[in-house]
Amino acid sequence: QVQLVESGGGSVQAGGSLRLSCVGSGPTFDNYAVGWFRQAPGKERELVARINSYGTTTYYANSMLGRLFISRDSAENTVYLQMDNLKPEDTAVYLCAAGRLRTTSHYEYLYWGQGTQVTVSS
Repeated sequence: QVQLVESGGGSVQAGGSLRLSCVGSGPTFDNYAVGWFRQAPGKERELVARINSYGTTTYYANSMLGRLFISRDSAENTVYLQMDNLKPEDTAVYLCAAGRLRTTSHYEYLYWGQGTQVTVSS
């Protein structure tokens, strides 16, 4: 089993930045792709970024394109999500999840963290 713990959330004014961390436990964490999701009240869960197990390919949602940078540090079992120029509509609980590619276009996320709250004020 892989356990994930997010941190780095908080309150920030519009235009500010935050860096979220996702620390994975277990010896197999580095074998998984990691996605960052957000869940806002009244909205469906949205994948905002993903990085593969090697840290060589990334994905960013159009809703936050250009404002995110995802990276991973294998030595620290940590995946980071740098968020810049935050907007009030970015307010949500942000969760990381570890998964594996099942088809060329579909990931199955197997392990989830509890989430960290990000609040962006206008």
